[in-house]
Amino acid sequence: MDQSILNEVFLDQIDSLLSQDIGIKRDVDISKAISTTQIVVVSGIRRSGKSTLMRQLMEAFEDFCFLNFDDERLMNFEVEDFQKLMIIFKKYNNSKVLFFDEIQNVFGWERFIRRVFDEGYKIFITGSNAKLLSAELGTHLSGRYIKIELYPFSFIEVLNYKKVNYTQLSSSNKAIISSLFDEYLNFGGFPELIKYNDDEFLQRVYEDIIYRDLIARYKIRNIKQFKNLSQYLFTNFTGELSYNSLRIALGIKSTNTTMEYVSYLEESYLLFELYKYDYSLKKQYVSNKKIYAIDNGVRNKISFRFSDDKGKLLENLVFVELKRRQKEVYFFKTKNNREIDFLYYEDGNFVLIQVAYSLADYKTKEREIKAILEANKTIIKAKNIILSYDEQEIIEQNGVRIEVIPVWKWLLE
Repeated sequence: MDQSILNEVFLDQIDSLLSQDIGIKRDVDISKAISTTQIVVVSGIRRSGKSTLMRQLMEAFEDFCFLNFDDERLMNFEVEDFQKLMIIFKKYNNSKVLFFDEIQNVFGWERFIRRVFDEGYKIFITGSNAKLLSAELGTHLSGRYIKIELYPFSFIEVLNYKKVNYTQLSSSNKAIISSLFDEYLNFGGFPELIKYNDDEFLQRVYEDIIYRDLIARYKIRNIKQFKNLSQYLFTNFTGELSYNSLRIALGIKSTNTTMEYVSYLEESYLLFELYKYDYSLKKQYVSNKKIYAIDNGVRNKISFRFSDDKGKLLENLVFVELKRRQKEVYFFKTKNNREIDFLYYEDGNFVLIQVAYSLADYKTKEREIKAILEANKTIIKAKNIILSYDEQEIIEQNGVRIEVIPVWKWLLE
């Protein structure tokens, strides 16, 4: 690559970077990222705020060098061009702190990072593809990095951005929080959407990921089929699916192709697969999976919507929050095939969570309680929670205690 163009890109990007607003503080342990001697890897879906978080990390250093590889002028950048880049870095400030944005766009980047890490550089990198980052980090940088997964804004981060005091639940504050929660439930938490209130932005993010990150990168030939699969999964989110049922429903020739397509969507952080909890790992992998979306706003923008979606939106929101809280979460089936939405292990005990938009209907309430009671026959000493839209109570039945909590209040914990 021409060094003069590289020099121009570097200077343009630095000018643009330093003029940016550093944004609100994200719910991330920045102090650990700054103090560690390891490489810091920030991964997450496009436009979730990785670059802004990187900008906040830069505030801790007097000097640093930076390059964002998500720039069309760097399309021909190859691994040997890193040496030219280092010459440019040394020309301007010779800092030992390096920031690289969307570095997975450069084939072989991990070998360069390994070299400069061994030379004593402090390194921060971001990326939007989970598999590319994980595979290359695991192969060449194993034991040398810490990883931060960044999601769109949590509800607390939305309230912080809006400068709403959620620690004192006065009547007026609760009304504001309730209104903002309704918006969050339907439109999600992408920072630019919260800032500019432009839901067309969500369509652009989705299309950028589908075309630039997936179709182009993996050279997907049957574009229509791939897009149909994506839309089908977003439409049927929170549902239980098998690869074979997807193959049949969408007319895909092979199960392997179906699995590949789903894995691409998951690698880009658009969708997540949730495994069924089983003591047998083999059964976990071969059982049906449940599908969740990264953000309710994206899901609503690009999928078909139905009248019963509000319960699914609530469930999806809870799933993403559990991922944000770094829980290793599963769904669970009792012996009588009753389903527990979420199960995870915390502080020596299992936590069981059911999500129901409303318990006003007797049959709904009975169904959710029965599932928890049956699950407690297998999973001893579990903490049992039902998350609803706005109901709160304690249920005690057959020696089992169940907390019913409004989702918005649970999000503020």
